[in-house]
Amino acid sequence: MVIQLNVDSMEEIAGLFGTFDENAKLIEEQTGARIVARGTELRIEGTEEEVMLAQKVVNDLLVKIQRREPIDKISIQYAIDLAKEGNETFIKEKLSDVVCVTHRGKQIKCKTIGQKAYVDAIRNNDLVFGIGPAGTGKTYLAVAMAVVAFKNKEVARIILTRPAVEAGEKLGFLPGDLQEKVDPYLRPLYDAMYDIIGVDSFQKMMERGAVEVAPLAYMRGRTLDDAFIILDEAQNTTPEQMKMFLTRMGFGSKMVVTGDITQIDLPHDKISGLMHAARVLRDVKGVEFVYLTEKDVVRHELVQRVIKAYEAYEKNNAPASQS
Repeated sequence: MVIQLNVDSMEEIAGLFGTFDENAKLIEEQTGARIVARGTELRIEGTEEEVMLAQKVVNDLLVKIQRREPIDKISIQYAIDLAKEGNETFIKEKLSDVVCVTHRGKQIKCKTIGQKAYVDAIRNNDLVFGIGPAGTGKTYLAVAMAVVAFKNKEVARIILTRPAVEAGEKLGFLPGDLQEKVDPYLRPLYDAMYDIIGVDSFQKMMERGAVEVAPLAYMRGRTLDDAFIILDEAQNTTPEQMKMFLTRMGFGSKMVVTGDITQIDLPHDKISGLMHAARVLRDVKGVEFVYLTEKDVVRHELVQRVIKAYEAYEKNNAPASQS
């Protein structure tokens, strides 16, 4: 079977094929079809199934190119996976959904189905758990949604927190005042805010109390009204800490809890508060759990392969997980 597609410009052809035709080669390898460019005309050859699959992938990637979105191996592989699953229209639909715009004018968009489900869950629920491996955008997207809520005056402040598990009782031996002692454990939250709103805006918001970044222990005894609260690295909480945190929610507030249950730093005899909450709250109305996977990883392509390798190893060799 052979089909021909007309492309608007040679620039789009170049973007589709990539350097030394590496993009086209990947599509051919994954679909079985052959892709040939003659000027601005594409010719796709192969069996009917191969050609139809390759056509879906090419059309989706051309949409991304027309939107001036970067094309790399990860985005190509994801487009192929979506086409194989019959979800290829998602690429067109999600591109119109801008989560927020950074201080540099960069649009933050969902890049995977899992990320879209996560963002929609945050929009529609007051308490959301985002659970998944590193690189899936759990923290970054939560911070982006917090910034949007603040700018829309849906909340009066943003509170970012995470357990400083690694510090333990050694905190007092670290140099500096209390804030300087805990800042290294909160750095990923600072980095996300810096990238989205800029350092100057972040510092001004901190000064007027519109943003608070603090260890989880600081949440005890408080009631947090009109706030967007993010608990990061929640896999390192105990069940008691998790319950303490969740019961801090006040009127007009929204909570997002993120964590990776494959990276628990608690002592082996301790139960993860995140895993415990997933069992206790799974049927509670108004609480949404979103599970991201290696398919939602948007970092270097090797990260996906590393995650898969560890999952396979742990499944075959590791003892029973925490319960």
